Amino acid sequence: MAQQQDRTSLYAEITSKIVADLEKGRVPWVQPWGSGGSASPLDLPSNAVTKRRYSGINVLILWGAVIEGGFASQTWLTFQQAKELGAQVRRGERGTTVVYASRFIPGGKGQPAKVVEGGGARGIPFLKRFTLFNAEQCDGLPEHLVVPIVPPARDLILPQADRLIEATGVDFRIGSVRAYYDPANDYVRVPPPQAYFDVINWHRTAFHELTHATGHSSRLNRDLTGSFGSKKYAHEELIAEIGAAFVCAALGIVPTVRHADYIGAWLELLRNDDRAIVRAASAASKAADYILAFQDKQDVDAWSGRAEPQQVHSAIDVAE
Repeated sequence: MAQQQDRTSLYAEITSKIVADLEKGRVPWVQPWGSGGSASPLDLPSNAVTKRRYSGINVLILWGAVIEGGFASQTWLTFQQAKELGAQVRRGERGTTVVYASRFIPGGKGQPAKVVEGGGARGIPFLKRFTLFNAEQCDGLPEHLVVPIVPPARDLILPQADRLIEATGVDFRIGSVRAYYDPANDYVRVPPPQAYFDVINWHRTAFHELTHATGHSSRLNRDLTGSFGSKKYAHEELIAEIGAAFVCAALGIVPTVRHADYIGAWLELLRNDDRAIVRAASAASKAADYILAFQDKQDVDAWSGRAEPQQVHSAIDVAE
């Protein structure tokens, strides 16, 4: 009975994790970029020591962990396996729980139970959980297991975008496998352009994160304290997405539309607050103006030619 309850709770635990990822708009099998490194985003996760590929639900669990952790590697190992390789799991790193499913045949009197691959008529099914760590969570691994850092292919970045990003003076770092703005340390980090399935979308991501950076207290001083899933967080994400669209439009860049998975939180925000889109568009316009002000005058004529931009902002602010 206890074993059955453990199996049931484990199934529920796995399902809850997948549902939570989906609710956050993080789909374990969908992402807008690859790793840009030696590990392909389409690789199946494998064990560093045995070289065996994981299968079934473990693939989805580990793919989800790769996206959540921003790992470039699809290689995994246990704490003990890392130790046996002369390496160690970095202090503070959190492992990922996966499961092993098999069957065993109880032994007779004085005989040990026998685990059987694939089971049999007499086999009793069981689940066992264990913890894995990504190769990027370890120090001291053999060289062939270390994912090399791939320099960004700057020739894939449109010149007008490259110049503008540099001109803003924001600490903009290329070479991650995850796109984000760190408000505490005031820097942007994005994957390299060659990591994207469609390179043009690198620009949308870059300006999305750069729009977040305009909210820093030293710039436009927006409230960036919203936790994930909160109304504040959704509002800031909407500002960043609209702001990126404004900047891309001013630069003549036409990225593809965001995947529908990303808009759930925005829909909830807009349904509950009919002024949210007006406030977000106003803030996004101010953020875009801030970024584009760094551009050479001949490049911003189309944007700065708008009739009395400051009055447009004031009119929108009244509606707030």
